[in-house]
Amino acid sequence: MTSEELRQIVIVEIETIAPDVAPVAIGDEEDLREALDLDSMDIFNLIVALHQRLDVEIPEADAGQFVTIGGATQWLVDHAGK
Repeated sequence: MTSEELRQIVIVEIETIAPDVAPVAIGDEEDLREALDLDSMDIFNLIVALHQRLDVEIPEADAGQFVTIGGATQWLVDHAGK
């Protein structure tokens, strides 16, 4: 998958977790917790959703990468399919 395809998957999963937010309206490096008022459980749910959708193990130690769209996308680019 390309970086843009993975980015779109991250956005779709954020919209699924928090349907009343608009993640496409924020920058890739903005903190999702601040920009979209997501909490730690929302970030956990995002990680679980991405794990299920992409069949990739995401270690708890890497959870901090998933607080931005750019961070999540880059982590997936680096690890998905490996």
